[in-house]
Amino acid sequence: MKDVQIIELFWQRDETALLEVENKYANYCFAIAWKILMSKEDSEECVNDTWLAAWNTIPPKRPSILSSFLGRITRNFAISNLRKKYAAKRADMYINNMNDILREVEILNQQTIHSLEHEEAEEELVRLLNEFLETLKERDRDIFLRRYWHMDSMEELAKRHDLSESAVKANLFRTRKKLEKIMRKEKYLK
Repeated sequence: MKDVQIIELFWQRDETALLEVENKYANYCFAIAWKILMSKEDSEECVNDTWLAAWNTIPPKRPSILSSFLGRITRNFAISNLRKKYAAKRADMYINNMNDILREVEILNQQTIHSLEHEEAEEELVRLLNEFLETLKERDRDIFLRRYWHMDSMEELAKRHDLSESAVKANLFRTRKKLEKIMRKEKYLK
């Protein structure tokens, strides 16, 4: 079933929508949660929470890209779950890696001027990010997305692109600086 049809089922409050997103996006959302949580049970719970959140959010929202919408919800639940675990357990090498990623992303989030509560502002930012990603070389784009969307570790990225970890870190630093420059120009950053 096409995403437009699935979204329409949500709008009609037809529970078939939940079965359709599970059939189409369960593996995708599970992979996102797994990269963050590294726990089958927690990842499955996160995916189930995603379906409930989608049900409660559509309507009023009408996502333009359902996979991205569901992926973002899953990632947010997984990060929240990880933070709860971190508060309970405190130290683990994997959590430190996730905290590094979160810190890198948080640097940009803290500087954001626009309120993204309004869907129009959010859509404009998504457009800006997509345009930025299109300007990147394929390898740079893959490294950036694999790090900040798929939550790949530096080690995984280095192996994937046959680079040293320091080269991956430098690549991400340069890419973030390019994005920061564009976001400042468009008044998204102070």
